[in-house]
Amino acid sequence: MNEIKELPDELISQIAAGEVVERPASVVRELIDNALDAGATTVTLRLLAGGVRSIVVEDNGSGIPRSQLTLALKRHATSKIASLTDLESLDTMGFRGEALAAVSSVSDMSIISQTKDQPHAWRIDARTGEISPAAKSTGTTIEVRELFFSTPARRKFLKTDATELAHCVEAARRHALSRPDVSFAIWSDGKLHDQWLAAANPIERIAQILGDELGSKCLALDHTVGTAGITGFVGTPDVARARSDQQYCYVNGRYVRDKVIQHAVRQAFADVLHGARQPVYVLFVTMDPARVDVNVHPTKIEVRFRDSRDVHSAAYHAVQNALALPRSGVSNLDALQATLIVASQIPMPTSQSTYGLQSSYQPRLEINEIAALWQPSPVQPSSLQLDAHPEVSNDWMLGRAIAQLQGIYVLSENAQGLVIVDMHAAHERIVYESLKNQLVNQSDQRIASQPLLVPATFAATPEEVASAETHAQTLAQLGLEVSAFSPKTLAVRAVPASLFNGDAVALARTVLANLAEFDNADSAQALVEEARNELLSSMACHGAVRANRKLNLDEMNALLRQMEVTERSDQCNHGRPTWRQISIKELDALFMRGR
Repeated sequence: MNEIKELPDELISQIAAGEVVERPASVVRELIDNALDAGATTVTLRLLAGGVRSIVVEDNGSGIPRSQLTLALKRHATSKIASLTDLESLDTMGFRGEALAAVSSVSDMSIISQTKDQPHAWRIDARTGEISPAAKSTGTTIEVRELFFSTPARRKFLKTDATELAHCVEAARRHALSRPDVSFAIWSDGKLHDQWLAAANPIERIAQILGDELGSKCLALDHTVGTAGITGFVGTPDVARARSDQQYCYVNGRYVRDKVIQHAVRQAFADVLHGARQPVYVLFVTMDPARVDVNVHPTKIEVRFRDSRDVHSAAYHAVQNALALPRSGVSNLDALQATLIVASQIPMPTSQSTYGLQSSYQPRLEINEIAALWQPSPVQPSSLQLDAHPEVSNDWMLGRAIAQLQGIYVLSENAQGLVIVDMHAAHERIVYESLKNQLVNQSDQRIASQPLLVPATFAATPEEVASAETHAQTLAQLGLEVSAFSPKTLAVRAVPASLFNGDAVALARTVLANLAEFDNADSAQALVEEARNELLSSMACHGAVRANRKLNLDEMNALLRQMEVTERSDQCNHGRPTWRQISIKELDALFMRGR
């Protein structure tokens, strides 16, 4: 065995750099953190070869005094914290005191800084420690040249210049979204790549960075549960993407990736997104710094919440409330203003709506019929008659029905032009929300189960056996009875009545695997609600008006009016759109009017 020796400082710094500096984007993140902590209102990023050859970050912050330039380059030297109490109540982006030392150990770095009290700026060379006079206005400029030149093995793992540039831009974008009051400019190989001037409000910054379309289709969030508050914006289902590349979450201003929040948002979008589409959001979590641990990972991109239940609940209800607001036919500006109101504060009509229609526009199902739908042999809902009303107002958001097309679509005229409604998809959402509201008021919310004549047994893993024992009550709520048949075998003795003809073993294994991911009763209860909603969605699909059913104008108008007051009516239960607007301008273009 080799003799134990103390490592040299340079090697220690290079080992530490391996945790902090993964690629040029890591350097960009750390340097912009320092610039924002210094109070900068303007940040300029200059890159050569995607940041591999050179990274320069300029800011107009408070600067570093000459007497502290040498100290700034030492490991674990920082102005952000001085005690454990400071660490537990952070209000800055940086705090470790490792970034500059780590970066300088794997690159050729220099710092030029000027404070308002100094007659001129000073420059320090990180390799030699030499300090010399320099010219610069108040602020700091840090230049990092030839990243990983001293560790060539690390440099081989870098991707193409274009890929590294994209990561650097994304690092700057994450900072810019959370700080609309700061101007950012990004230069690549001498050319201006991106520029985001200081914005008047967060929605303007979102439009700058993520596009005008998203900026015009954002729903504002504002919700608090316990110690956690959620604000920000979420894109409507129409702007959902195939990838999760436009999901930004910040905790006390710090960009993080957190599974608790991701799960909450996914749950809130459960029945308004089609297929594997990914929602777009920019969320800001605010809470007492003492109740969140940011000292989890050297990259500071992971956090640990002391009250994760409050965070999950706040995020879920914030997004759910925003999506629940009917947005049909509202202008973009009005829609944005409307979403600032928490959904629970909007008075919904109880007996007579403002349209003169009964607000309880829903399938005519009595309580005994609702109960019958849960039995092993579901009773088909009675023929659904749409409430009708002879009076039509030009002020209705979805307009006045004018015709039915191919027994599938309802055509309507409003102030903007033509509205096309998929009548089955729209009515499916209305029936679904109605069934959910009816069941919420019942004391027993268990899914009806059907005992199996012969239990279905399967060889189970220790984790599956443990989940079956731990979550027996939850399984019962889901309509499943799974018990031990032997120490290594589980038996499925009952399944949800609506899934009686399915694969009992596959169903049980799927549910047990999902339950194993949850570590508290609230999360397990969320699974119960999700499964119940899936069954209700199937019921609603069968109960909604079918294609090729002929509707008269009064019935069409009744459908439009109820869409305007139904939560999440812009999408069907499977996430597909229920209506589309075609403006007069678009119609004119089709016929070349005005050319």
